[in-house]
Amino acid sequence: MEFDGTARVVGPDGPVPFLELFQGREALVVYKHMWYDGAPHQGQCEGCTTTAWHLRDAVHLHARGVSFAVLTTGEWPEVAAYVAFMGYRQPWYSVRDAPEPVGGDMGYLTCYLRDGDRTFLTYATTGRGNERVNGSLGLLDMTPHGRGEAWEDHPAGRPAGREACWSWRTDADGAATWGPTSRPVPQWTRPGAGPVDTLGRRHGHS
Repeated sequence: MEFDGTARVVGPDGPVPFLELFQGREALVVYKHMWYDGAPHQGQCEGCTTTAWHLRDAVHLHARGVSFAVLTTGEWPEVAAYVAFMGYRQPWYSVRDAPEPVGGDMGYLTCYLRDGDRTFLTYATTGRGNERVNGSLGLLDMTPHGRGEAWEDHPAGRPAGREACWSWRTDADGAATWGPTSRPVPQWTRPGAGPVDTLGRRHGHS
């Protein structure tokens, strides 16, 4: 689907046209990261944090003529602070108020093609489709106990499975929990990521 590649996104250098995200390459893979306005770092999307953490280096994509970026609807100052806290090296941009398919629904992996100054959306997936990014899930699938999800067989004496995303947040003791004292799992490796009392979200889990 062809779309207007001059749509503006906001990054560390201010507003730029979407075309710049290709960095001169023909193809672009994007992860669209969900965002909670005004929430502190621990309140941002745990599933998106998991996905973005597994896409921290795109050198193998670059070698095949493909660029990579993360887009989100957060205001750029909030996004920039989060990116710095997480230590992400990939390019991030705010697509707040940008039209689809630059903006739109988040939580998607999307692919784009550039032909000169023309841009095309070529692929989009979400939900389980995002799992191809998460190498940890593939490794867990090879272990004797798998992912520990509810759909898996659990012989007698083995812990019962839980919902698909149960391990995406933990408390300071490493226990999986969606309570207000938890953080997305990758955040515990970041300096200053201590226990918290609230996720600071204006909707959803608080």
